[in-house]
Amino acid sequence: MCILISCLLLGCSTYRPSNANDLCSIFRGETDWYEDAVDANERWGTPIWVMMAIMKQESSFRHDVHAPRDYLLGFIPWGYKSSAYGFAQAKDEVWGEYRAEVNSGGSRDDFGDAIDFIGWYTHKTQRRLNISKWDAYNQYLAYHEGRGGYSRGTYRSKGWLINVAKKVKLQAARYNTQLKTCKSDLDDAIDGWFF
Repeated sequence: MCILISCLLLGCSTYRPSNANDLCSIFRGETDWYEDAVDANERWGTPIWVMMAIMKQESSFRHDVHAPRDYLLGFIPWGYKSSAYGFAQAKDEVWGEYRAEVNSGGSRDDFGDAIDFIGWYTHKTQRRLNISKWDAYNQYLAYHEGRGGYSRGTYRSKGWLINVAKKVKLQAARYNTQLKTCKSDLDDAIDGWFF
């Protein structure tokens, strides 16, 4: 009985990378994630390492993350500060826009849907604001502040956010370097070869 319950619980668990700073380790731990990232890259043109650096910053690759809680009178839990949820921390409004535009019934707590969302968002940012899809720093600022907020320069008065965007830029560069060392093995894995 205990074995059956353990198997059921393991079957329902969601993958969480043991080393979120190593892109090769992340994708070797779950090759379906690599395949989803490749699909999003091919669909939207945003580099895998940029999308993954944004996701790492937003959720640390946790599927069920909510925005911080709001409290009534400072101590009574009262919902969340925003509707941001899931791997990509997408808010209800923009997630709805994405689903309507790409005709998707996707879920924010599904990695494949979340990475596709980030690809879509950065693609639209490039089209609307002329920010390169390879520019992790400015793409992250536009992702966090929204395209309108970025256009108005709302990030300029947020030193903490500028520091976070620098961190995302550095993480994207590391992921890019790492992916070059394991891309061939990962491609073989999704083509049916064994590591």
